[in-house]
Formats: sequence, C-alpha cells, structure tokens
Amino acid sequence: MDATTDAHSASHVRAPLARTPRVAIWEVTRACDLRCRHCRACAIPDRDPEELTTAEAFDVIDQVAELAPGALVLTGGDPLKRPDLLSIVRVAVRRGIPVALAPSVTPLLTLDALRRLAAAGAGRIALSLDGSDAAMHDGMRGTPGAFAATLRAIAGVRVTGIPLQLNTSLDATTITCLSRTARLVAEARPVLWSVFFVLPVGRAGADAQLDAATCERTFHFLYDWSERTGIPVKTTAAPAYRRVVLEREAARARSGATRRRVPWAANDGNGVVFISHTGDVQPSGFLPLTAGNVRHGRLAHIYRTSQLFRALRDPLLLRGKCGACEFRLVCGGSRARAFATSGDAFAEDAACVHQPPRMRAVTRAEATAPA
Repeated sequence: MDATTDAHSASHVRAPLARTPRVAIWEVTRACDLRCRHCRACAIPDRDPEELTTAEAFDVIDQVAELAPGALVLTGGDPLKRPDLLSIVRVAVRRGIPVALAPSVTPLLTLDALRRLAAAGAGRIALSLDGSDAAMHDGMRGTPGAFAATLRAIAGVRVTGIPLQLNTSLDATTITCLSRTARLVAEARPVLWSVFFVLPVGRAGADAQLDAATCERTFHFLYDWSERTGIPVKTTAAPAYRRVVLEREAARARSGATRRRVPWAANDGNGVVFISHTGDVQPSGFLPLTAGNVRHGRLAHIYRTSQLFRALRDPLLLRGKCGACEFRLVCGGSRARAFATSGDAFAEDAACVHQPPRMRAVTRAEATAPA
C-alpha cells in the first residue's frame, strides 16, 4: 500500500479507537508490599498523599463511563492497599463498566478478599506468574514465598468463580524457563495469557530487554502454544506478535486450514489509556508522557482530542521501519519501547526483526548504486 492508501485505511480502521479505547487502565495506588525488579511504577510501601481521594475516584469512574472503554483494569502498585477498593469496584460495576483487577500476591490477597471482590462484581482477576519455580518467580518479585502464594491465589480465584488471567513478564532471566512456565499456565487454564516483554521503564534496566531475534522466536512459541492449548495470548509492549499471527494465519489459509482469531489491535494511546495514581492521563503505564489530568479535565476529552493521543493514532507519523511497515495499521510497533530506548515515541520498535518490503527495496537500490 502507498501512503495515500494507508491514510485512508487508517481513518477507516482506527476511527473507533480514536473515540473509545479498548481498555482503560487505572493505577489506583502506587503502594505495594512486593519489590519487583521490573516494576514500572517503582512501587512504594505506603500510599502517596497525593493519590486520588475516594471522592475523586468516584469522579474518575464517571469519567471512564463517559469514555465507555471495553474494560477498566484496576492496577497499581497493589489495588488492595486502597481501603476503598471494594467501593470503587461496586460503583464502576453499577455504571455498567466491566472491571478487571491486577492485585499483587501478598498476604492481603486472601480467599475472603477474593470472595468480596467477586461479590462486588469484579469480572476478571489477573495474577502474575513469572517463572516455573520459586527461585525464578520469587527472584523476579523480590519476595520469598511469592511463588507458593501465587499458586494458592490461583486456586482461590478458581473457588470464587471469577475468570482468571495470568500475566508473565519476560526479561533476559525469565525467558530461560519460558517453556516450563508455559506448562504451568496451561495447567491453570486461564481465559487469557498476557505476556509482557519487559522494557527499560521504572526499575527495569536496558539489559533486561530481549533482543529482537529472541522476541521473534518467542512470538512463534506463543503462537504454537496457543494453537495447542486453545488459550488466547496477548502481548504487552510487543505488538509485533500480531504481525507473526497474521503471517502464520495467512500460511494456514493457503494450506486450507481454518483461520484463527487475530489478537485485537491496540497500542499506547491508540485503544489504550492510562490514569496514574495522581490522575495524570498517559498513553499507557509504560509510556510516561502526560496529556492532561482527570482533576482538571475530562478523560474522554483528553483521550479524544489531545495532541499527544491524536499523534499516537496517526500511522503516518511513525518513523524508521515502523513508518514503512505494511503491518503498521495492526501493529504500529511499541511506542513505549521506542520512547524508552530512543527518547522518541514515534521511532521504530527495537524488538521487531521484520524488514518491510519498502526498506528492503531501498537497501537493494543502495547496494547496487554506482559508487
């Protein structure tokens, strides 16, 4: 496709996301009792005095209802560190907002707490499982006993009947046991496996990132695993997985096999919006650029009209190979990773090996040009 065709396709394909994101993520607190080595939020033990109050939290729910995302995810820190969490969940559910929670696995996450969340109307619980044994998982979470507690929490979620999602953070260490972790995930049978490709934000350093070739192998591993288990996979900070799925599905179609569902397309600021514990509105928790604050503006207005969000939804602003890529409408590259590694949110994604045909043509032309 040429740039004109792409621009037309963008206005057609992405217009709904320009008005209503697929997911709104709200960091209700930065307080957490874990000490995770990759923590985006650089979580702290106690609540920030500048954290949104209960009254402000209820106003945020009104603002989220105006925006009408596909789901609201309450995260942190650890959401259970807020004493008003159940009230927040109940009010959101009464407003018709599907609510998911990503609690930390600490002594606060008791079976009674899970049952209260279920009674309040929580529609999904996402728990982190970062390794196949205590040494790996506890090392990632910085807390001895976290692995055993996570297995108990998985069982507890099952007791309540709340749908379970499992999240796994992949860095240069946890990738070494991915196949074993995948077996544990398959045994747990979550409704979704969300795999986060760690990038240098918060406590994570540049050396924690996977190189592009490893990411590509991992994308194919996840595709094959999902094919075997029937469990959907979503990637965070690695939208190039969608390109791999499209390529594999095209091969299936050529062989006459039934095509599978492709993961939904959304990216930092384009289908995703993040609200910090102090009300800042950002494209995602991993892209720390602020477009406004819910204390001073309305979330829907910020998401739909701010210069930052509008720019992130324009594929013609992408640079490098992401700007030339034929998959940029369904992938677009991780804007968070681009910013974290280059300081430019519109630069190419360093976690992708794909070379777009346009780039290959330019390279060939340069190679054959006379000196």
